Amino acid sequence: MRVFFRTASMVGGALIAMALANPALAFTACQVTDTGGIDDNSFNQTAWKGVLDAEQNLGVEGRFLESQAETDYDANINSLIDGDCDIIITVGFLLGDATEKAAKANPDQPFSIVDFAYDPPIENVLGQVYATDQAAFLGGYLAAGMSKTKILGTFGGINIPPVTIFMDGFVRGVDHWNAVKDDNVTVLGWNVDTREGLFTNNFDNLDDGRAYAQNLYDEGADIVLPVAGPVGLGSATLADELGVDKLKIIGVDADLYYTDTERQHVYLTSITKRMDATVAAVIETTMNGHFEGGVLVGTLENGGVSLAPFHDMDDMVPDALKAEVEALRASIIDGSISVSD
Repeated sequence: MRVFFRTASMVGGALIAMALANPALAFTACQVTDTGGIDDNSFNQTAWKGVLDAEQNLGVEGRFLESQAETDYDANINSLIDGDCDIIITVGFLLGDATEKAAKANPDQPFSIVDFAYDPPIENVLGQVYATDQAAFLGGYLAAGMSKTKILGTFGGINIPPVTIFMDGFVRGVDHWNAVKDDNVTVLGWNVDTREGLFTNNFDNLDDGRAYAQNLYDEGADIVLPVAGPVGLGSATLADELGVDKLKIIGVDADLYYTDTERQHVYLTSITKRMDATVAAVIETTMNGHFEGGVLVGTLENGGVSLAPFHDMDDMVPDALKAEVEALRASIIDGSISVSD
């Protein structure tokens, strides 16, 4: 278990000066990661960036506990209960049960969980969820328009909703391309109707990412969407070795062009969910005394999800296709196109 603590004196700003002058303004945000690590180039790291942004902009103190395995969840959360945490943020769908247990046992402690929400809501837990199928729909349409083989591939880490929602949107975006263009682009690795597909059953084995991408490439896929956190870095390594003329990767969660700098040239785009923005917003709301349990949803409209720029591949994407993707974005936002059933 790795523990991190950053003091408010390490960042600048007027709010920090006020907090240091008046201890009553001090605020501590504590975070428990899922497996994969705080520096996973994916959802743990993006959520932690929200705490770092709150340190920078609001003068809070941030701490994290890193889960090495699922058996760490309960212990990590419980170790923070009496740790002067003004809010405890847990990261990942798999922490849902542990967070619920701790929240119900400690009703005066505010919690927020990334990628999970409760029905019925828990009064002291704010769930942060994301309509990533909206951005993935754009990614699927884009990939269909860019594929030379007319075969795309995807695989997930674990068959859970925060993973499969990417795959749902991606496949439906390809279906929309086929309907509009009278084309027949296929997606290997996920069946929206049967809910069956390819899963590595982990979020940390880069060798699996390489192997699954290799299998999809061998079956003809020239663009692959890995929805498996750091596992996808293995897919990016394969694309780097093969060359982007043969295999391109679509990243998830963060804009991997910036987080996977050694292989940034292999990313056509990334389907991003702004966990950093929602985490920072929850911290600010709580700090201002307005915390409420319930659900916070990130969408294309509010910027909680998006499709990253094309970066090094910008010149490869035809202007007409770019315009179609932007038109789709507007249609999803105004509700004239539905990305799910």
